[in-house]
Order: sequence, then C-alpha cells, then structure tokens
Amino acid sequence: MVKKVTFDDLLNGSTQAQLAVGEVVDGKVLTVRKNEVLIDLGPLGVGFVPRREIGFGKKLEVGEEVNASIVESELDSGMVLLSLRKAAKDKGWDEVQKVVEEGKNIEVTPFDANRGGLLIEYEGVRGFMPVSQLSAEHYPRVTDKDEILARLNALVGKPMMVQVLDVDKKANKLIFSEKEAIRDGLSQRFASLKVGDVVKGRITGVLDFGAFVNVDGIEGLIHISEISWERVNNPTDYLKNGDEVDAKIIAIDKDRLSLSLKQLQEDPWMTEVEKFKVGDEIEGTVTRITPFGAFVQISPAVEALVHISELGGGDVNPEKVFKLNERKDFKVLEVDKENRKISLSLKK
Repeated sequence: MVKKVTFDDLLNGSTQAQLAVGEVVDGKVLTVRKNEVLIDLGPLGVGFVPRREIGFGKKLEVGEEVNASIVESELDSGMVLLSLRKAAKDKGWDEVQKVVEEGKNIEVTPFDANRGGLLIEYEGVRGFMPVSQLSAEHYPRVTDKDEILARLNALVGKPMMVQVLDVDKKANKLIFSEKEAIRDGLSQRFASLKVGDVVKGRITGVLDFGAFVNVDGIEGLIHISEISWERVNNPTDYLKNGDEVDAKIIAIDKDRLSLSLKQLQEDPWMTEVEKFKVGDEIEGTVTRITPFGAFVQISPAVEALVHISELGGGDVNPEKVFKLNERKDFKVLEVDKENRKISLSLKK
C-alpha cells in the first residue's frame, strides 16, 4: 500500500528522507495553467504537475485539495515533481475492483480511438473497449478501415454505459464492454418481440449481402434477398446509412433479428404472372446463363427458366446459345404459381 506523507512525519525526520518516489502527499492547488499545475504542499514546499500527469478530463480549481504521487523529490527549480494521474490510478484500481464485485454498470467517456476500439480512463485507470464489445447502435458496420476509424472517433467524448469485462492490475489490463451493460435490457426487449411483428429501425450499415438495422438497441439484418421482390444486385441502390425503415421480423436468433422489407410490400410476381398462359409466345431478356440453362426476364418482376433440355437435346452448352442481355423469343411451357416458377422453351 502507498504510504502518505503527513506533517507528523516531518516532525520526526528530515523532509528529504520522507520524500520517497511513489509516496502520496496532500496539497492544495496554487495555480492552474495550460500546461502545468502548481500544488502547495505546506512544509514540503511546492509541487509541480505537468499536463500529462494531471489525468484525462480532470478539471482543477485554485484552492482545491488533491492527492498526488511523488515522481521526483526535488527538481532543479526546488519544486517536487508530482503526478495526480498516478495517485488517482493507484486509488482507481480499488474502485475498479469494487465495480467488478458489484457487477454494476458505470458511465465512461472515451478519450481516444484507434481501429481496434476506444481508449477509456476510469478513476485514473486507463482501459480499452474493443470494437467487438460495442452495442449495435455504435458498432461500425463498414469494411473500409478509414471509415471504421472515423466512426469510432465520432464516439470520443460521448458518455456511454459499460461494464468491466476483464481486469488484471498486475498486467495493467482493463477491458470494458458496452454490450454487457445493455444485455439485460436487450433480453427484456427480445422477450417482447415475436416473428411477424413489424418494427421500426435505423440502417447502420449496408454491405454486399444486405443491411444492418438498429431496432431499439437490438441488431437486425435485412438479407439482400429480403430487400425487394425485384432482383437486388446492390443493396446500396435501395438503402443507405441513417435510413429509417419499417421491417417485418421473419426470425429471431440469439442476439439478432432477421428482418424483411419485401414482405411488407405487395408481391408484384403474383400480379404479373397472370399475364402469362401455357402456349403463349413471348419476348424476354437473358439475365443469367448457367450450366443447366438460362434465366429470362419476361416482365419487371417475373423471371423464367429455359432448361437445357429445351435447347434441342444432346450436349448443348447454354453459353453457345445465349448471350447476356440479349432479347429472344420464347414459348411458355408451364406456369407454377405455387412454386413461383415459369418454364420456357426457345422458340425455333
């Protein structure tokens, strides 16, 4: 335990003998300047605290009583070099341990960020919150590293509720988690939701495979196949970050919702398919070529298949018969509304 120097100590021995590096002294703030603070140590003289040893976000007033740790007992100026940050840190580890034992949430304010997460100081102890421990609201759902850093920097200086996830004083390790702090609240919200519910959310990330949605702190995913009844090649053509959307819950996983936009819209396929009857001769555009045939767009919402067996028999290569985006004449062989399938043959 760190020893604190008192006036009685001075009466029983020399000042120099008592001013040991690492010990803690009491004092009052004399002056507060941009890059330094001076502390009145009484019989011990005057203490000097450089800006880096004050501590993140700590605001001092003249006359305020403080505890400081001795870094050097005597500088060339005759003053004592002190650290408020170190004294607070020593005391802070006890507070951190108390927080862990009580399992309570605490409010912290990040003071810096890197691509891996947020840097946080709590009661003088510096810790870290990895990106993986951010809530759905704050998690940067982007792939560009510079954009990730920009989003994390936007959280610097903003208070947030967290829990201590891991602590090791000897290793100087302190890890925070925002996800753990909101877990109980999320469990209650999950319990109030069911498949089929329509919820409101905000788009937090749009990627190749779909879009992430923040639904009152719960993370949801709209897969690319659930964005629209139309064929979606690029989700960014339909959604962007910050969009407010209504979506239908189609599945509830352990900690995520699966959502659908298209299931809140009328299925245009069921309307447009009424135009086609077996035997109709139609024109369509080749959209995909596969080893087993080709897909053809015959209306804005309806795509049909020309199977390889309808290309004349034998070992026919569909790539020899079709070209992407070319228009050809076809004949309707089958309309299967139940399975949402139309079969075509290539009109000779």
